[in-house]
Amino acid sequence: MLSINNLSYLIGGRTLFEEASLHIKPKDKIGLIGLNGKGKSTLLKLINKDIFPDKGSISRAKDCTIGFLNQDLLSYLTEDSILTVAMSAFDEAVDTQRKIDAILHKMETEYTDNLVDKLTKLQERFEQLDGYTMQAKAEEILEGIGFTTAQLTKPLKEFSGGWRMRVMLAKLLLEKPALLMLDEPTNHLDLPSIEWVENYLRNYEGSVVVVSHDRQFLNNTISKTVEVANSELTLYEGNFDFYIQEKELRTEIQNNAFANQQQQIKQTEKFIERFRSKSTKARQVQSKVKSLNRLDRIEEVIDENAVVNFKFDFSQKPGRFITQLNNISKSYGDLEILKNTTATIERGDKIALIGANGKGKSTLLRIISGNEPIEGERVDGFNVITAFYAQHQLESLGVNNEILEELKQAGSTKTEQELRGVLGCFLFSGDDVFKKVKVLSGGEKSRVALARTLISEANFLMLDEPTNHLDMQSENILIQALQQYKGSFVVVSHNRHFVNQVANKIWYIEDKEIKEYPGTFQEYEYWRSKQVPQEEVKSSTKKNGTKPKSTKPKLVDTNELKSLEKELEGIEAKIEKMEAQVKKEENEMAKPEVYSNPERLTETNLAFENSKQALEKLQSLWEDVADQIDAIQSNE
Repeated sequence: MLSINNLSYLIGGRTLFEEASLHIKPKDKIGLIGLNGKGKSTLLKLINKDIFPDKGSISRAKDCTIGFLNQDLLSYLTEDSILTVAMSAFDEAVDTQRKIDAILHKMETEYTDNLVDKLTKLQERFEQLDGYTMQAKAEEILEGIGFTTAQLTKPLKEFSGGWRMRVMLAKLLLEKPALLMLDEPTNHLDLPSIEWVENYLRNYEGSVVVVSHDRQFLNNTISKTVEVANSELTLYEGNFDFYIQEKELRTEIQNNAFANQQQQIKQTEKFIERFRSKSTKARQVQSKVKSLNRLDRIEEVIDENAVVNFKFDFSQKPGRFITQLNNISKSYGDLEILKNTTATIERGDKIALIGANGKGKSTLLRIISGNEPIEGERVDGFNVITAFYAQHQLESLGVNNEILEELKQAGSTKTEQELRGVLGCFLFSGDDVFKKVKVLSGGEKSRVALARTLISEANFLMLDEPTNHLDMQSENILIQALQQYKGSFVVVSHNRHFVNQVANKIWYIEDKEIKEYPGTFQEYEYWRSKQVPQEEVKSSTKKNGTKPKSTKPKLVDTNELKSLEKELEGIEAKIEKMEAQVKKEENEMAKPEVYSNPERLTETNLAFENSKQALEKLQSLWEDVADQIDAIQSNE
C-alpha cells in the first residue's frame, strides 16, 4: 500500500534518516516509537508530502488516501460549529445536500420535470454517500471522544486547543482514509476518550500509524512496532510489550557480537603494533590493516532505560496530615462540581486523580493547593512545603537563562555539582546544561520544569499531566524519581502505565463527591470491572418494579477494628525492615569480594533466600489482616 525505499533526510546538517526503508501493508496497525528529536513526526510529514526526502522515495498505491492528525491543527479556528467542522469529512454529501435543498426551494414556485429529474438523481447520489446517516455518525464520534450533545452546535473557536484537536480527530475518523496517521493523539484526551479511541482503532478497517508515548494505548491498538533510532527504521512484529522483549534479546545478541568484535580488533591492533617495524612481517601487517579498514563495525548498544538515583532533601518533616478537606462544596454558577465532600491526604500518600475531563480534577487540584475559593473547610497540615507543576508553568521559565542557571534560581540549597547531577538524571549532560531555555523543545522544557519542581525541597508535590510531551525515556526517569520520592503527592494523569507505576491510592470524582480507592491503578481497574453499574441496578428495578434486596449492615466492632489496624501497622514496620534486609543482602552478593569467594557467596545467597521467604510470609500476613479490616469496614 505504501513503500518507503532507501529514504535519507537531513535537517540543519543533522542526519535524521539514512537509507531507511519500511513497507506499510493494508490493515497494518503500526506504533512509531523512539526518543524525542529522532524523526518520528518528521517521518509522518514526509509520508504526507509536507516535506520531501533528500534521497530515496516514498511511493503509494493510487487508492491510498491519507489522513494526518498533527499538532499544527491546534491553530485552526472557525465560526462553524464543531458538528459542521466534523461533517466537512463528508464534503461531497454535504455539497449534494445543499443542491437538494436549493432545488426543493426552487420547486416551491417552479415545478418542472427537469427539476424533478435532477432532484431524483441527487437524492440517489446522496443515499449512495450515506448522507442520511452522516450527521448521526458525526454525533456518535464527537460524543465518543468527550463532547456533550449541547456542545455540538457551539463554534469551534470557543474551545481550547486540546478540544479543537479532538474535533479534527473526529473529522479524520469520519473520513476513513486508507492510511490514518496520528501524532500523539492521547495528549489531549481524557481516560474515557482514550479507551473509546482504542476500541475504534482496533476495529478500523484501514491502516494506522500512530506516534505515542502511552505504552498501554500502544499495546491496546497496534500489532507492529517500528523503532526510529540510529537514522533507521527497525520493524518488530508485535505490540509494545513484544517490542520490549524482542529489543532486549536483540540488544543482548548485539552486545555479545560487539564484545567479540572489540576483542578481535584489539588482538589485530596488538599484532600490527608488535610487528609494524619487522620487514619479515610487512605483508601480514598490511593485510591486517586492510582487514581492519574493511571491517563492518558493530555499534555498541546504548541503554536508553537508564537507572537513576535521586537524593531528596527535606528541610522539614510534615505531620501526619498534609491537607484535610471537610464538607467542601464548589460551584461555577449553576454548575455544581463538588457538594459536601470530605477527603484527607496523609503523609506518604501518592495519589492519582483520574477521570473524565470536566469532572473537576483541575479544580480539585487548585482547591488542595489553596488557590480556589470554596464553601467548607480546608486545613493545611503541619510543616507542609508544597510545589506545583503544570504545563502552563513552562511559560514561567526564564527563556534567556541557561538550564543550570534556571535550576540555581529555583531556591534549592544544592551545590552546582549536585544540580548537574540532577540535570544528568533528566538527560542534560556535559555542555547541555549551558543551553539557553529558549532553544529547548517542548519536551526538554518539561524536563527542566520537572527538575525544578523536584529539587525544591518540597515534601508535598502537585503534578498536573506531567508526562505530556515526555518521551518514554524521560517518562521512565520521572517514574523512578517519584518512586524514590519520600514525600507525598497528588498527580493528575491519563497515562495509565505512569499512574500504575507511581500511585498507591486512586481518587476520582463521582456524584459530586471525592471517592478513594486504596490501591494501585491496576487493582482499581480490576475492582471497577467487578462493580455492578448503577444503570443496571436502575434498569433491573424498572423491569421488575421492585427495588433490589438490601441487607441490614452488621454492627462494627470498633475494638476489633482498632486491634487489627494496630497489628497491621506492626506488620508494615516489620516489612519495611525486612525489605531493607533483602536489599542489603542483594547488594552484598554483587560485591566482587563476595561473588569471587564461593563459600561467602553460598552463605550470603542462603541468607538472601531466607530473608526473601520471611518477607513473602509477612506480605501474605499483611494481606490477610487487610482483608479482615476491609470486611469490617464494608459493614460500616
